[in-house]
Amino acid sequence: MTQAAPLHHDTVLIVDFGSQVTQLIARRVREAGVYSEVVPFSKVEEALERLSPRAIILSGGPASVHESASPQASPKLFAAGVPVLGICYGEQAMCACLGGKVEGGHVREFGRATVEVVEDSPLFDGVWENGTNHQVWMSHGDKVTAIPEGFRPIAVTEGSPFAAIHDPERHFYGVQFHLEVAHTPDGAKLISNFVHKIAGLKGDWTMAQFREEAIARIREQVGSGRVICGLSGGVDSAVAAVLIHEAIGEQLTCIFVDHGLLRLNEAEQVVTLFRDHYNIPLVHVDAADTFIGALEGEADPEVKRKTIGRLFIETFEAEAKKIGGANFLAQGTLYPDVIESVSFTGGPSVTIKSHHNVGGLPERMNMQLVEPLRMLFKDEVRALGRELGLPEVFVGRHPFPGPGLAIRCPGGVTREKLDILQRADAIYLDEIRKAGLYDAIWQAFAVLLPVQTVGVMGDARTYEFVLALRAVTSVDGMTADFYHFDMAFLGRAATRIINEVRGVNRVVYDVTSKPPGTIEWE
Repeated sequence: MTQAAPLHHDTVLIVDFGSQVTQLIARRVREAGVYSEVVPFSKVEEALERLSPRAIILSGGPASVHESASPQASPKLFAAGVPVLGICYGEQAMCACLGGKVEGGHVREFGRATVEVVEDSPLFDGVWENGTNHQVWMSHGDKVTAIPEGFRPIAVTEGSPFAAIHDPERHFYGVQFHLEVAHTPDGAKLISNFVHKIAGLKGDWTMAQFREEAIARIREQVGSGRVICGLSGGVDSAVAAVLIHEAIGEQLTCIFVDHGLLRLNEAEQVVTLFRDHYNIPLVHVDAADTFIGALEGEADPEVKRKTIGRLFIETFEAEAKKIGGANFLAQGTLYPDVIESVSFTGGPSVTIKSHHNVGGLPERMNMQLVEPLRMLFKDEVRALGRELGLPEVFVGRHPFPGPGLAIRCPGGVTREKLDILQRADAIYLDEIRKAGLYDAIWQAFAVLLPVQTVGVMGDARTYEFVLALRAVTSVDGMTADFYHFDMAFLGRAATRIINEVRGVNRVVYDVTSKPPGTIEWE
């Protein structure tokens, strides 16, 4: 059995105080080539011991640090002897812990603001000069009214005399604005300054190195055991399967449960790639009749998801028993799933919507989990896929929901509606690719509405479905804006769909952003 190589990466510990965008901090640090982990504020002591971080970042959060029940920064964070950066609530928690003062009831700052740099600082080195003004993103109702001894203000706004502060002797820095969001245009550069110039971290987080380490860890965990992996046709399971196959070869068997809810010709692409190109042992289960039959007439989206999840587990479990002798179950779990499974208080998080796939399988099947991607973000999974040589058609594919087209058919699912949706969706994506727009869009898809309208084709009256087109831009799916197609493109796509897909006589475009909407319709 090969011994796994230990992680030797310089690590930044990100302490989560409940911000909606804490994950973005971790991503910005990793984009700077430095490994980072997010830990709830309640588990700081364990994290300090386990990770031995070389730097610490304190996230934002919704609470008021001056209230008794609010999360507080542990003094051990500032006694660790490493640079610390507090962002928004993180700056306030730093000040409260070290002897400063934070109060409510002052001027609130939300949205875009302009900071003026009033002192040179290593945090601003090469990015912002003394005396210059810069756009930032604010989101706070409390205010630092006194800073701890040793700190000095380095940037101010009209409402915040301590918009950015530093104690260069102890390498402590605080900013009242959010560095991690795109609305602070230079934020990523300032985070890079913190991890490289202030903390002195070398930036050794690469997918090539991760690949080597992951392969060694898989071999150590699995030994001579057998692994089964559920393929969905998406990027995550594909990358996990190829990585595991590289580590243990024929000890891996993939099970592809084809529920009939994939995009046009997608099942054939999955089988061809894994069975023919990679020669990975693959069981292809055509279960479309079972899934579509169970969904027929069901309009409740949550019932749809739970039905698909239950049937997936039952089908997968039956096929795994036929294979027999597998000790491990592989999953394409990603780091956001790991972070979101525990709230910032350390307790269980609220379920926004249920997910299908292999949830519940490990307990039922008494198998150990192999999750080689559990510390990666989506963009890192794509980078690893390229490192492993997966075709760009898989690696660059838009996100696709686990329940598939069932949640893009509001109302009951039928084979007729799925056939219409698959063909219309394929035309839409084909037009996007022809226009050279596919990579500029985070996600694009069609939705077949449970609405029929009157139309005229030739001299005949029609009464057919309405198809909605959706396309969004996003960094991470947490927020999104609709893609601004020109009308000529939309006209071409609509004309092709109506002419080539029997059953659609009207096409509309969804111009809702997230929030207030979601990306998917169900």
